[in-house]
Amino acid sequence: MVTKLELRQKYKNLRKELTEDAIEDLSLEIANKLLELEIWDYEFYHVFLSIASLKEINTDFLLSILSGKDKNIVISKSDFETRSLQNFLLTDGTKIKLNKYNIPEPVDGIEINNSKIEVVFVPLLACDKNGNRIGYGKGFYDNFLASCKPETIKIGLSFFELEDAVFPVLESDIALDYCVTPQNIYKF
Repeated sequence: MVTKLELRQKYKNLRKELTEDAIEDLSLEIANKLLELEIWDYEFYHVFLSIASLKEINTDFLLSILSGKDKNIVISKSDFETRSLQNFLLTDGTKIKLNKYNIPEPVDGIEINNSKIEVVFVPLLACDKNGNRIGYGKGFYDNFLASCKPETIKIGLSFFELEDAVFPVLESDIALDYCVTPQNIYKF
Protein backbone atom coordinates (compact mmCIF):
# COMPACT_ATOMS: atom_id res chain seq x y z
CA MET A 1 0.00 0.00 0.00
CA VAL A 2 1.26 3.46 -0.88
CA THR A 3 1.89 5.73 2.12
CA LYS A 4 0.58 9.25 2.70
CA LEU A 5 4.17 10.47 2.65
CA GLU A 6 4.75 8.96 -0.82
CA LEU A 7 1.48 10.40 -2.14
CA ARG A 8 2.27 13.80 -0.65
CA GLN A 9 5.64 13.80 -2.43
CA LYS A 10 4.13 12.59 -5.73
CA TYR A 11 1.60 15.44 -5.83
CA LYS A 12 4.10 18.08 -4.72
CA ASN A 13 6.27 16.97 -7.63
CA LEU A 14 3.34 17.05 -10.07
CA ARG A 15 2.55 20.59 -8.95
CA LYS A 16 6.17 21.67 -9.41
CA GLU A 17 5.83 20.80 -13.10
CA LEU A 18 2.90 23.21 -13.58
CA THR A 19 3.66 26.55 -15.21
CA GLU A 20 2.14 29.79 -13.94
CA ASP A 21 -0.09 29.89 -17.04
CA ALA A 22 -1.27 26.32 -16.43
CA ILE A 23 -2.07 27.14 -12.78
CA GLU A 24 -4.14 30.16 -13.89
CA ASP A 25 -6.00 28.19 -16.56
CA LEU A 26 -6.69 25.18 -14.32
CA SER A 27 -7.75 27.43 -11.43
CA LEU A 28 -10.24 29.22 -13.67
CA GLU A 29 -11.61 25.87 -14.89
CA ILE A 30 -12.08 24.77 -11.27
CA ALA A 31 -13.88 28.03 -10.43
CA ASN A 32 -16.19 27.53 -13.43
CA LYS A 33 -16.88 23.92 -12.37
CA LEU A 34 -17.81 25.16 -8.88
CA LEU A 35 -20.60 27.24 -10.45
CA GLU A 36 -22.31 23.94 -11.37
CA LEU A 37 -22.71 22.98 -7.68
CA GLU A 38 -25.87 23.89 -5.80
CA ILE A 39 -24.05 25.62 -2.97
CA TRP A 40 -24.70 29.28 -3.66
CA ASP A 41 -27.65 29.90 -1.29
CA TYR A 42 -25.55 29.99 1.87
CA GLU A 43 -24.12 33.06 3.60
CA PHE A 44 -20.69 32.14 5.04
CA TYR A 45 -17.99 30.59 2.83
CA HIS A 46 -14.51 29.77 4.07
CA VAL A 47 -11.81 30.10 1.39
CA PHE A 48 -8.09 29.38 1.71
CA LEU A 49 -5.76 32.02 0.34
CA SER A 50 -3.33 30.42 -2.11
CA ILE A 51 0.31 29.84 -1.25
CA ALA A 52 1.89 30.81 -4.58
CA SER A 53 5.30 29.32 -3.69
CA LEU A 54 3.62 25.88 -3.31
CA LYS A 55 1.80 26.27 -6.63
CA GLU A 56 -1.61 25.97 -5.01
CA ILE A 57 -4.86 26.59 -6.85
CA ASN A 58 -5.38 30.32 -7.35
CA THR A 59 -8.50 31.03 -5.32
CA ASP A 60 -8.79 34.63 -6.63
CA PHE A 61 -11.34 33.42 -9.20
CA LEU A 62 -13.43 31.82 -6.44
CA LEU A 63 -13.13 34.97 -4.32
CA SER A 64 -14.45 37.00 -7.28
CA ILE A 65 -17.45 34.66 -7.67
CA LEU A 66 -18.29 34.91 -3.96
CA SER A 67 -17.83 38.65 -3.94
CA GLY A 68 -20.04 38.99 -7.03
CA LYS A 69 -22.73 36.94 -5.27
CA ASP A 70 -22.41 39.22 -2.21
CA LYS A 71 -21.45 36.37 0.14
CA ASN A 72 -19.59 36.57 3.44
CA ILE A 73 -16.06 35.35 2.77
CA VAL A 74 -14.12 33.93 5.69
CA ILE A 75 -10.34 33.52 5.63
CA SER A 76 -8.03 32.13 8.28
CA LYS A 77 -4.90 32.77 10.24
CA SER A 78 -2.82 29.76 11.33
CA ASP A 79 -1.76 29.11 14.91
CA PHE A 80 1.18 26.73 14.63
CA GLU A 81 1.32 26.01 18.37
CA THR A 82 -2.25 24.68 18.55
CA ARG A 83 -2.50 23.69 14.86
CA SER A 84 -5.73 25.61 14.66
CA LEU A 85 -7.22 28.24 12.39
CA GLN A 86 -8.60 31.55 13.60
CA ASN A 87 -11.20 32.78 11.10
CA PHE A 88 -11.91 36.33 10.00
CA LEU A 89 -14.40 38.04 7.70
CA LEU A 90 -12.72 39.29 4.52
CA THR A 91 -13.64 42.95 4.05
CA ASP A 92 -12.37 45.80 1.89
CA GLY A 93 -10.28 46.88 4.86
CA THR A 94 -8.68 43.49 5.58
CA LYS A 95 -4.89 43.66 5.50
CA ILE A 96 -3.25 40.47 4.20
CA LYS A 97 0.33 39.63 5.14
CA LEU A 98 2.53 36.59 4.46
CA ASN A 99 3.43 34.70 7.63
CA LYS A 100 6.88 33.13 8.11
CA TYR A 101 5.71 30.07 6.07
CA ASN A 102 4.60 32.28 3.13
CA ILE A 103 0.92 31.72 3.93
CA PRO A 104 -1.18 34.81 3.17
CA GLU A 105 -3.21 35.67 6.27
CA PRO A 106 -5.36 38.47 7.63
CA VAL A 107 -3.50 40.67 10.12
CA ASP A 108 -6.69 41.06 12.19
CA GLY A 109 -10.36 41.79 11.67
CA ILE A 110 -13.83 40.63 12.56
CA GLU A 111 -13.52 37.12 13.98
CA ILE A 112 -16.11 34.60 12.76
CA ASN A 113 -17.14 31.63 14.89
CA ASN A 114 -16.72 28.27 13.13
CA SER A 115 -20.39 27.47 13.80
CA LYS A 116 -21.40 30.20 11.30
CA ILE A 117 -19.38 28.72 8.42
CA GLU A 118 -21.59 26.78 6.00
CA VAL A 119 -19.25 25.93 3.10
CA VAL A 120 -15.50 25.29 3.31
CA PHE A 121 -13.22 25.15 0.28
CA VAL A 122 -10.42 22.85 1.38
CA PRO A 123 -6.84 22.86 0.05
CA LEU A 124 -5.32 19.47 -0.68
CA LEU A 125 -2.55 17.68 -2.50
CA ALA A 126 -4.56 14.56 -3.41
CA CYS A 127 -8.00 13.00 -2.91
CA ASP A 128 -9.20 9.41 -3.15
CA LYS A 129 -12.50 7.98 -4.42
CA ASN A 130 -13.95 8.01 -0.88
CA GLY A 131 -13.36 11.73 -0.33
CA ASN A 132 -10.30 11.27 1.86
CA ARG A 133 -7.74 13.98 1.30
CA ILE A 134 -4.04 14.35 1.75
CA GLY A 135 -2.89 17.80 2.77
CA TYR A 136 0.46 18.93 4.07
CA GLY A 137 0.19 16.69 7.12
CA LYS A 138 -0.11 19.24 9.92
CA GLY A 139 -3.81 18.62 10.65
CA PHE A 140 -4.95 22.27 10.51
CA TYR A 141 -7.96 21.57 8.30
CA ASP A 142 -8.99 18.35 10.07
CA ASN A 143 -8.94 20.26 13.39
CA PHE A 144 -10.87 23.15 11.84
CA LEU A 145 -13.47 20.95 10.10
CA ALA A 146 -14.02 18.97 13.30
CA SER A 147 -15.02 22.23 15.01
CA CYS A 148 -17.54 23.19 12.30
CA LYS A 149 -21.18 22.08 12.28
CA PRO A 150 -21.63 18.49 10.96
CA GLU A 151 -23.71 19.79 8.02
CA THR A 152 -20.95 22.17 6.85
CA ILE A 153 -20.21 21.38 3.19
CA LYS A 154 -16.58 20.45 2.61
CA ILE A 155 -15.28 20.93 -0.95
CA GLY A 156 -11.75 19.96 -1.90
CA LEU A 157 -10.12 21.73 -4.86
CA SER A 158 -7.59 19.77 -6.90
CA PHE A 159 -5.63 20.23 -10.11
CA PHE A 160 -5.55 16.44 -10.43
CA GLU A 161 -8.15 13.69 -10.77
CA LEU A 162 -8.87 11.30 -7.89
CA GLU A 163 -6.38 8.63 -6.86
CA ASP A 164 -7.57 5.06 -7.44
CA ALA A 165 -5.92 3.87 -4.24
CA VAL A 166 -7.86 4.40 -1.02
CA PHE A 167 -5.77 6.43 1.42
CA PRO A 168 -4.90 5.24 4.89
CA VAL A 169 -7.22 7.17 7.22
CA LEU A 170 -6.75 8.33 10.80
CA GLU A 171 -9.66 8.71 13.20
CA SER A 172 -9.05 12.48 13.16
CA ASP A 173 -9.27 12.72 9.34
CA ILE A 174 -12.39 14.46 8.02
CA ALA A 175 -13.63 13.33 4.60
CA LEU A 176 -14.85 15.76 1.94
CA ASP A 177 -18.38 16.05 0.55
CA TYR A 178 -17.06 17.03 -2.90
CA CYS A 179 -13.81 17.28 -4.79
CA VAL A 180 -13.71 19.60 -7.78
CA THR A 181 -11.07 19.29 -10.50
CA PRO A 182 -10.78 21.18 -13.80
CA GLN A 183 -12.73 18.38 -15.53
CA ASN A 184 -15.00 16.85 -12.88
CA ILE A 185 -17.13 17.22 -9.79
CA TYR A 186 -16.93 14.23 -7.46
CA LYS A 187 -19.60 13.79 -4.79
CA PHE A 188 -18.96 11.49 -1.82
